[in-house]
Amino acid sequence: MVQLRIALAQINPTVGDLEGNCDAIAENARRAADDGAHLAVFPEMAVTGYSVEDLALRNGFVAASIQAVHRLAERLAADGLGRLPVVVGFLDRRVGGSAPFGQPAGAPQNALALLHGGAVRLVSAKHHLPNYGVFDEFRYFVPGDTLPVVRLHGADIAFAVCEDLWQDGGPVAAVRAARAGMLITLNGSPYERGKGGVRLDLCRRRARETGAAVGYVNMTGGQDDLVFEGDSLVVDAHGELVSRAPRFEEALHTTDVELPEGPDEAHLPDEAGGFRIVRHTVGGRPGASGAARAPVVTPSPDPLDDTGEVYRALVVAVRDHVRKNGFASVAVGADGGAGAALTAAIAADAVGADRVHTVVMPGPGAREEALNAAEKAAAAQGAAVRVRSVQGLVDAYGAAVGTPSDAAALGGQARGGLVAALSRQEGHLVLATGDKTDLAIGTAAHHGDHAGAFAPLRDCWRTLVEQLARWRNTRAAAEGAPEPVPAECLARDDGRAGAAADADPRVLDALLEAYIGTDKGVQDLVADGFDPELVRTAVRLVDRAEHRRRAYPPGPKITKRALGRDRRLPITSRWG
Repeated sequence: MVQLRIALAQINPTVGDLEGNCDAIAENARRAADDGAHLAVFPEMAVTGYSVEDLALRNGFVAASIQAVHRLAERLAADGLGRLPVVVGFLDRRVGGSAPFGQPAGAPQNALALLHGGAVRLVSAKHHLPNYGVFDEFRYFVPGDTLPVVRLHGADIAFAVCEDLWQDGGPVAAVRAARAGMLITLNGSPYERGKGGVRLDLCRRRARETGAAVGYVNMTGGQDDLVFEGDSLVVDAHGELVSRAPRFEEALHTTDVELPEGPDEAHLPDEAGGFRIVRHTVGGRPGASGAARAPVVTPSPDPLDDTGEVYRALVVAVRDHVRKNGFASVAVGADGGAGAALTAAIAADAVGADRVHTVVMPGPGAREEALNAAEKAAAAQGAAVRVRSVQGLVDAYGAAVGTPSDAAALGGQARGGLVAALSRQEGHLVLATGDKTDLAIGTAAHHGDHAGAFAPLRDCWRTLVEQLARWRNTRAAAEGAPEPVPAECLARDDGRAGAAADADPRVLDALLEAYIGTDKGVQDLVADGFDPELVRTAVRLVDRAEHRRRAYPPGPKITKRALGRDRRLPITSRWG
């Protein structure tokens, strides 16, 4: 058996910041070497950030990624790290031949590279290209057809990229034939509620199928509408969990593993399951790294329950959207609702209350007692609070329209316009405060909560918003702090749901989840026990609001099917 120390570097790259990402890789490689690691592995597309979307179709960007990887190999050697094998994900290009019709020009590939001794020693590309949910990798990449295996100090370690682990067949199926002692996958796996258990079960199953230990390194941080929670882990060849990294934070997760010595290479195949096996050897016996350490399984903080997990994901998403896009502050329009108060609390936890500007806007459509409570709560958290009545704007709108108008709707429009104007003047990033229920049935487009450039609650049903608010209030009480979401804001506002106002929020959200999340039709929904009239009303509202959703700002995906890239329907349609 060969004892090795494997470092899984759970980093938070930024799309397009090749220099900054390579700095982070070099820094973590140094830490791994100082810790006695024999191998350091980084996430999928760590050099470029993930997902690069149509940047993959730009020849200049692909070329810059390839050059960055070669410069990184040279840099590591110049920094005295040439003896440490480092595996990174990057954007590559298939060499030779032209791309068939229907495949992206330039043949870009989602690839990994082994850096060692100042050079790129091995390159292999992702085979399974996901084309579901938020993924559209057939648009961007051409598939690889190799399984890379590195003989590291006598033990064989195979590598694959993300979806290759999730799909049956492919290079992972060739690992057993290659007789590797370990499989390590580089991942850019977005967060979804409950996915952690699914991920661990998958690694356990693949370990038993391949007869090899499995290492899973995942990135962390927010990128547009995606959140990556890390959760890197190692299981042994029997599928037993050996170690696990923290979630929603950067970490260099180091694990000592014992792997079998690789067989005589003369007896190993060059091909398995249609995949060419490419090999590289890092020779000699492993250097001393000290006595074997006990594995680390990082416990969930508190422990973090399901609601707390979602809350933390939203905080990470806001924090990184603000930071990576260069904003110094955020603005939130307070309308007295729970969504606005919760959004302000998330923002304060993400960037600091002193960088949150809460605009309290009395006027039509807002409950005075809720607004007063929201103002006090924001001030108690340390946010900058200002009060601006929208009554004058509503009067001006009404005069301009010249006919009797819905004062509450005009109040919402006035609030959205006012907070947007303040943002332009002062440079804040405005956070929209609507939730998934509002977005589904179209009411977000009629209120000030649609105004903004980022929407933290976009994928949170109204019932989940209430759960998140109560969870955050409980945390505040435990810390002896004021409740960030006052009871007055949690009181139900029947004026916002329109034709669906009379429905129990839990029933409405369950119905919307069934319609949006599973594509069930009216008959199936009625057969599931939902009230026929409510079904027809909700389906009509959802279908008529498609054009409004297109104008809504992006926000973090936390469910399996968000309203956005996960669900793509025509605006103009007479079906249903």
